[in-house]
Amino acid sequence: MSSRWSCSRTSSVQGCGFLAALAMGTILGLSPNAIAGDAPGWMHGVANAPLPAHDEKTDAVLLYSEQIVTVQSEDKVKTVVREAYKILRPDGRRYGIVRVPFDSRQKITKMHGWCIPAQGKDFEVKEKEAIETSLFEISGSELINDVKDKVLQIPAAEPGNIVGYEYEVEEQPYVLQDAWYFQEAVPVREAHFTLQLPPGWEYKSTFLNAAEVKPTQSGSQWQWSVSDVKALKREPDMPPWRGVVGQMIVAYFPAGGSVPGKTFADWRQMGIWYTELIRGRKDPSQEMQQKVTALTAGSATPLDKMRSIAAFVQKDIRYVAIELGIGGWQPHPAAEVFSHRYGDCKDKATLMATMLGLVGVESYPVSINSERGSVTPGVQAHLGAFDHVVLAIKLPDGVDDGSLHAIMQHPKLGKMLFFDPTNDLTPFGQIGGYLQDNYGLLDTPDGGELVKLPRQPGELNSIRRTAKLTLSPQGALAGDVLDIRLGDRAAEQRGALRVVTKDTDRIKPIETLLSHSLTSFKITKATVGNLHETLLPLQYSYSLEAPDYAKMVGNLLLVRPRVVGNKSSSVLETKEPRQLPLEFDGPYLDSDSFEITLPPGYEVDDLPPPVSEDHSFASYHSKTEVNGNVLHYTRTMEIKELSVPVSKMEELKKFYRVIASDERNNAVLKPAAAK
Repeated sequence: MSSRWSCSRTSSVQGCGFLAALAMGTILGLSPNAIAGDAPGWMHGVANAPLPAHDEKTDAVLLYSEQIVTVQSEDKVKTVVREAYKILRPDGRRYGIVRVPFDSRQKITKMHGWCIPAQGKDFEVKEKEAIETSLFEISGSELINDVKDKVLQIPAAEPGNIVGYEYEVEEQPYVLQDAWYFQEAVPVREAHFTLQLPPGWEYKSTFLNAAEVKPTQSGSQWQWSVSDVKALKREPDMPPWRGVVGQMIVAYFPAGGSVPGKTFADWRQMGIWYTELIRGRKDPSQEMQQKVTALTAGSATPLDKMRSIAAFVQKDIRYVAIELGIGGWQPHPAAEVFSHRYGDCKDKATLMATMLGLVGVESYPVSINSERGSVTPGVQAHLGAFDHVVLAIKLPDGVDDGSLHAIMQHPKLGKMLFFDPTNDLTPFGQIGGYLQDNYGLLDTPDGGELVKLPRQPGELNSIRRTAKLTLSPQGALAGDVLDIRLGDRAAEQRGALRVVTKDTDRIKPIETLLSHSLTSFKITKATVGNLHETLLPLQYSYSLEAPDYAKMVGNLLLVRPRVVGNKSSSVLETKEPRQLPLEFDGPYLDSDSFEITLPPGYEVDDLPPPVSEDHSFASYHSKTEVNGNVLHYTRTMEIKELSVPVSKMEELKKFYRVIASDERNNAVLKPAAAK
């Protein structure tokens, strides 16, 4: 799920997904400052090379990619990047824009761009034409000087032309490791990664989502090469990009072993590295101690104390992320976060751990990626793995309550409760779907340990909809609906409504829901219950009128028992076969119960058949019955597995088609026989 609760752990964001939007606002013809200038030999060397396999929808192909990492010392690494694209379609113009993020520990020492047109002379754009900007995707980043982007626009990035660029970055690295992403959203003809180490240094590499490639070695230099890499095309509800793209993670180590604070070869060592970052930052202040005493004064049990502290950190500590340099990973001191009353995810987790410690409750930070599937057990430990921090709370002996669901039994630490202090709409004892079945790095005094967070029962994340409705002889439907939501279903609505000030706007979600199920309708009254009470279910209660709901066919009346809500999906109804697994936001168990009182003078002639579909990933059951003059439709749908593999795509497609058919089915009413 794309979680609203996540916060970045890095000060720079790689990739150019935003560039399509940027390009739309930019004149993409020849830059007035472009000059004639020969493109380098590495570009001309591939200018006439055969293109990698592609289809007619491909915007561009990457002809050549090279990343050269030269490690000069523990504190200085130089990286040279070269890439050349051939533009095939107008939308491929975005590859003519180069964006390189940098911070106070990085210096861009070289930046050039070139275009080899299909006809005519080469063009060149030199570094002086590049501009430095704030980070486009971060609101308010124009106030920050430490982290910026350097952007260069290459002239004539038009279909048929080749654009390429080269830049060089000198860096004082926080850790000695790097990542090579050799697969892209477009086909890649050839890509190379070169690692140059000082004498006596060693490296460790791991390939993810691709077969391992053996490097060629020349002295203290190693080079990996791949060719004809298929495009990784985006699909709806696909796993996160980082979890499926072909990549290599490489860590390097000085002669004589690791460097404290700069190297880690596995998750255990990464946990030790993070533990050192937070050392001394959990020291409480006197004011914090006083606050904890006040918060827990009326608490009768350890669980009550934990709930009071959790509510304070959730509600009273604003989420503000200022992550510069090492601040992308290192939290601010808990005393500062408490005093200022704001912080990011790791700040809030550190503060809560400190406050829990004051009441004798141990807890440990858990680094995690807010997109489930980004990290798997086979992934090599690296800084880019995570973008969020939550907390694992060691439950004291005797604490056992039915409201605590996000629990894992640790073989050494005992019963651990996971909690996200950043998510102020999920009650203590539960976690959102984005964390469930997700791997996180549990940081303990013994080091880091990759653990799988628990999956909660589907009934904790549900929509329970009941309706009592009446059908007129003319086919008009009217009545009352109660919509009860739990878990993420409730959190999403509360998040959307928290900024709504007008009562009339609070029923917009219901209007949207009804518009997908009814051709015409009117809401005559509506209320929203428990909007700010996260411990209670969110409730929509409304009355509706739907004229012409039932359809007259001769003397028969056709009425659809499924009045509101759509469970079917057309996500797999595509011409091209699915290439990637399908991800659900989280487990859920929804139910509908609709009662429709039949109009006088009519009786049931035919009912839709019951449906019972059970699969490993989901189930769907529906039934339409008649009791006297009342038509009763019930159904349940449960998502049981959060990821459906490609091998089960046809099964899932048929599952959705069965649901779609059930949702369209009608009951047939006929004039009642005279008695």
